[in-house]
Amino acid sequence: QVHPVESGGGSVQAGGSLRLSCAASGSTSSSRCMGWFRQAPGKAREGVAVIATDGTSRYADSVKGRFTISQGNAKNTLSLQMNSLKPEDTAKYYCAAGGAYSGSRCSLYAEYFNSWGQGTQVTVSS
Repeated sequence: QVHPVESGGGSVQAGGSLRLSCAASGSTSSSRCMGWFRQAPGKAREGVAVIATDGTSRYADSVKGRFTISQGNAKNTLSLQMNSLKPEDTAKYYCAAGGAYSGSRCSLYAEYFNSWGQGTQVTVSS
């Protein structure tokens, strides 16, 4: 069982930057994918960015060019650099591990991941 723990987050004005980090304890050897998801009040959880063990990444269209996902050498740490933040990025952000491929790549759908952190709040004010 993998247990992701997020850190970072906070409040920032529009146009600012934040960095989220995640450390996953437990066995990650069978985890092909890790990723970041977010959920705003009243909305469904959505995939933000995912990364495979070979470094291949995918992004939601809404964050492309602004967010960057990266993985540590030990493959059990994850970061999300968020630049040019917008008010619509406000949400609780979750680190996900234990992800399986959808076809030949990581999926941005939550059902492909089986381990979740408790989440960290990101608030962007206009």
